[in-house]
Amino acid sequence: MQNSELILCQNTGNIFEKEAKPFVKWAGGKTQLLNELSDRLPLKIKMSKTVQRYVEPFVGGGAFFFFLKSNYEVKESFLYDINKELIIGYKVIQKDVQELMYELERIEDEYINLPEIDRKEYYYKTRDEYNNQQDNFNYETYNSDWIKRAAYLIFLNKTCFNGLFRQNKRGKFNVPFGRYKNPTICDKENLLRVNEALKNTYVFSTDFEESKKFIDANTLVYLDPPYRPLNKTSYFTSYDKDGFNDEDQIRLANYYKEMDKKGAFLILSNSDPKNEDINDDFFDVLYSGFKIERVNAKRSINCDGKKRGSIKELVIRNYD
Repeated sequence: MQNSELILCQNTGNIFEKEAKPFVKWAGGKTQLLNELSDRLPLKIKMSKTVQRYVEPFVGGGAFFFFLKSNYEVKESFLYDINKELIIGYKVIQKDVQELMYELERIEDEYINLPEIDRKEYYYKTRDEYNNQQDNFNYETYNSDWIKRAAYLIFLNKTCFNGLFRQNKRGKFNVPFGRYKNPTICDKENLLRVNEALKNTYVFSTDFEESKKFIDANTLVYLDPPYRPLNKTSYFTSYDKDGFNDEDQIRLANYYKEMDKKGAFLILSNSDPKNEDINDDFFDVLYSGFKIERVNAKRSINCDGKKRGSIKELVIRNYD
């Protein structure tokens, strides 16, 4: 394990008064599935209220991670996401939360006091600056520039249409302006809780398969990949420019089987193709031999508001 790849903060022993929650809204966030996931935790973890090691190869907004850190003793955690912008946010909150809050307060004060027409101009000017930074930005070595970039990420997420993060094929953030009367751009209380949750946590921006080296029989692994689209109109895996196709889903299933052989506890969530085609057995075949359950969820992202109703999602485990 190379020190240059890791950021680790020692646990101070502080106890949350309230639960931390995701600091950005992320496509496919798991807040609505927390009860289903919590109910399906291994009995050993439920009884001991302790997770020896937690690995999340597609952390996204981190809803389940924050839930666990707020309700269980998690000895150490390893979080991964291929999206470099998101991981910058995590690392800045972990290392420089106070400086981040100062920057967010400055942006919030400037933005909130503007009329809507000027807010819109401020938003697009910030989005342009954020996108223009990208080509020459140092994503490899942590430095003070990361603080401003994390602040821009959070500002854009809190003020863009539908509160999403989405990139085009060139990796540029492309969500239009959202009309919110009084958005909370600097949520100090939650940022401090997120900072606390990130104690004893390693954060990486890399492919999910890199997490293998940290997984053993004492590990709980939650896998929340970009969901397989139910149809062409529901295709929304573009919170990273490279997407996640069926070949990646197959690669993930092979990873799942390999980690199962290590004896790790594995939970995976994904879309259920049978919502659209009862004969689509894609995941049933891929995860044959494991415990596949269909649970109720709400469709939170769809261009047609009338289609944001209850659907089934898959929760797949390798234990009873």
